[in-house]
Amino acid sequence: MMDWTDRHCRAFHRTLTRRALLYTEMVTAKAVIHGDRERLLGYGDAEHPVALQLGGSDPDELAQCAKIAGDWGYDEVNLNCGCPSDRVQSGAFGACLMREPDLVADCMRAMIGATKVPVTVKCRIGVDDQEPRDSLFALVEACRKAGVVSFAVHARKAWLKGLSPKENRDVPPLDYALVHELKRAYPDLIIAVNGGIGTLEEARAHLAQGLDGVMLGRAAYHEPALLGQVDRLFFGAGADVGPFEALTAYRPYMAGQLAAGVPLAHMTRHMLGVMHGLPGARAFRRIMTVDSIRPGAGLEVLDRAVEAVRAAGAAVDARREAYAQAGNAG
Repeated sequence: MMDWTDRHCRAFHRTLTRRALLYTEMVTAKAVIHGDRERLLGYGDAEHPVALQLGGSDPDELAQCAKIAGDWGYDEVNLNCGCPSDRVQSGAFGACLMREPDLVADCMRAMIGATKVPVTVKCRIGVDDQEPRDSLFALVEACRKAGVVSFAVHARKAWLKGLSPKENRDVPPLDYALVHELKRAYPDLIIAVNGGIGTLEEARAHLAQGLDGVMLGRAAYHEPALLGQVDRLFFGAGADVGPFEALTAYRPYMAGQLAAGVPLAHMTRHMLGVMHGLPGARAFRRIMTVDSIRPGAGLEVLDRAVEAVRAAGAAVDARREAYAQAGNAG
């Protein structure tokens, strides 16, 4: 979720769910060590629980990053062994690490030794011509011996040759059965599934079949309102949070960021799908997209977009009432 799940996105998602574990966008180990840590690692206290996702393949560098993550108060440190982008291929990390389970194990061992924060792995089931069962089980077994107890598995191969990063999210076939087989083979490990899961009903089905967790990426980003049901459905806690309620809760954060000089569009870009399925959703997206980039744009843009949805909803209700009255009269 590089360039997607930044701190503004996470702050918004947290208004919808208090319990789900949120992940940062992937940050390279070298950037953490040598870059602007406040910009790269900064987050708000309200984001907890939150995991830092790292990209890298040098055990010493990753160990430094794990310690830094612990010092910054992150709840988990995750090594990405699944991203297929050109950037990670040129740096020999991400999905490339599926070919090097022993190196991944060395990285995880070093990270575990450097922090008390849980250290986890996110991976694919294989890359290119690898046999998925062999590659996935080899990586998990090597990491298990290094002390890793939690894995999030994107149930697709990554084709590093021949497919773009975008195509790698859709073209390789999903193999959920292999992830469930992995859980049966390692019942003591925490196994979560990722990839192609578009609804909470699908997520519940995976949990009912024995998996320990479900990681949502694009579904949660493009239709964030579904997160408003997560606490009730999966944690048995609290009532659902609707999109209007979430936007009201997010408003103080937006005001604070605007006062600090953050452009409105840096926040609104993460909110475009929150009204998905409601009357007026298209008008909401248009207002938020077009008006938020104008100089000096502020919270009045959000107010106007929300009012467009409320007005569209009221118009639909009025039509339904008119039809009902006409039916009763007939």
